[in-house]
Amino acid sequence: MHEYLSSDLASSDLALKVCNGELKSLNIETGAEPAEFSVDSEGTSQQADGMDSLPWYVAHTRPRCEKKVRDYCWQKNLAAVLPCYRAAHKYRGKTVVFLKPLFPGYVFIRMPAERRGLVLQSDRVANLLEVHDQELFERQLDEILRALETSLEIRLAPTIGEGARVKIKHGPLRGVEGWVEKRHGMSVVLLRLDFIGQAAAVKLDATDLELI
Repeated sequence: MHEYLSSDLASSDLALKVCNGELKSLNIETGAEPAEFSVDSEGTSQQADGMDSLPWYVAHTRPRCEKKVRDYCWQKNLAAVLPCYRAAHKYRGKTVVFLKPLFPGYVFIRMPAERRGLVLQSDRVANLLEVHDQELFERQLDEILRALETSLEIRLAPTIGEGARVKIKHGPLRGVEGWVEKRHGMSVVLLRLDFIGQAAAVKLDATDLELI
């Protein structure tokens, strides 16, 4: 059975924040929150001192096992990120919001290298990939998470093609750089995650963009 949130929650950012494990006190999408993360007054996940020196890894999960892998990491006190977007559907006459992984098959984990074996012990992890360009990966992931904290329409762009680089001039993503591709139209900005060859497609007004 799908997990869902009522329409009362759909109007807020709770769906996103719960999916990232930041509001576990609400008993929705609960999980053991990793000790390395704290929560500020706005519910935004913050890394404790020393965490920013640890490398990122990308866990390639078995089909439909993203949340189970994320929860497994939390139980092992590992910092795991599963970006989710909200998808509204009709359910028994009511509008409900399903939390869906933005990048199916992937969970992003920050941990010491010596704990890689702990992740691979899970039979729901197919592979664990080492991120070579840590700086680029972290910047791109941070921009995608920032976008998910807004009310903007966001979906997966499963492939990356040639396009033009743009900067967002207005709104909650002001200053963020992305890409536009002809096949998606000039009102869709792709926030790329180059390591996995995919992107978050954010729908914006074309007048909010400027070519770089």
